[in-house]
Amino acid sequence: MHSEQEASAPQVVSEPAPPYDSDKQQRPGLEADMRSAPRYRASRYRASGKLEGKVALITGGDSGIGRAVALLYAREGADVAIVHLPDERSDAEQIQREVQDEGRRCLLLPGDLIDPAFCSEAVERTRAELGGLNILVSNAAYLNSKLELEQLTAEDFDRTFKVNIYAYFHLLMAALPHFQPGDAVIATATEEALKGSETMIDYAASKAALIALTKSVAIHLAQRGVRANVVAPGPTWTPLNEADQHMPPDGLAQIGSDAPLGRAAQPEEIAPTYVYLASDADSSYTVGEVIAVTGGMVDTR
Repeated sequence: MHSEQEASAPQVVSEPAPPYDSDKQQRPGLEADMRSAPRYRASRYRASGKLEGKVALITGGDSGIGRAVALLYAREGADVAIVHLPDERSDAEQIQREVQDEGRRCLLLPGDLIDPAFCSEAVERTRAELGGLNILVSNAAYLNSKLELEQLTAEDFDRTFKVNIYAYFHLLMAALPHFQPGDAVIATATEEALKGSETMIDYAASKAALIALTKSVAIHLAQRGVRANVVAPGPTWTPLNEADQHMPPDGLAQIGSDAPLGRAAQPEEIAPTYVYLASDADSSYTVGEVIAVTGGMVDTR
């Protein structure tokens, strides 16, 4: 929890800064096992019913940015379905309890997004058990950094694209017949997709493809009154970092230290952008955009 001193200071200067207390984890990594727990509860955020009566499907909603988004959506009045890997069950059950504590329903959907049939099943179960689907958040990702180009294998490249872009395509096409005017599609990219990456080679490439796909489908979806947009976060403190097998421990402890703010983002700082993009009242003329929330690390001018 935030201390009283932190609560009295502006959030921009009261989030944790490096060095972070961290341990490497086996993939996929659990938020419950992180010594320095990510902040996702957004105690300063004030909800106002922006998503009342909506249903959201969030992939990777068990931890990290997805967990923070799920909680804010619930506080804004939405019911939430969360896609997670079976090994992430404990994290998923934690956020399920917190969503339910907000008085909203939370459906857990364990499975692997690499399977197109599971992507379709996730959409259909959300609609059947929660009564519809208004907001699709494609957030789950696979990351395995490479310190040398020779470490990039065809097998790893293939899995990265299947999780990070193919799954998004399959989810989108499964949801397409059910979208109504006012609904929204939101994809999670990364700052690396905007500038390339020396170490996150296939990850950055897959996320760049995600941006191009979103901008392309946004033209078609807009004609139906449905908005598609992208959030491109900068370095964010999540289990994805600790589960990155090639991330050096010293680099992990110092993640985000080269940002103008001198630190990584916390999930609670990224999640409000997803509320903005999901809310028709707030972002009805925002279509096909990439909102970079990078702490000043990427110049998008």
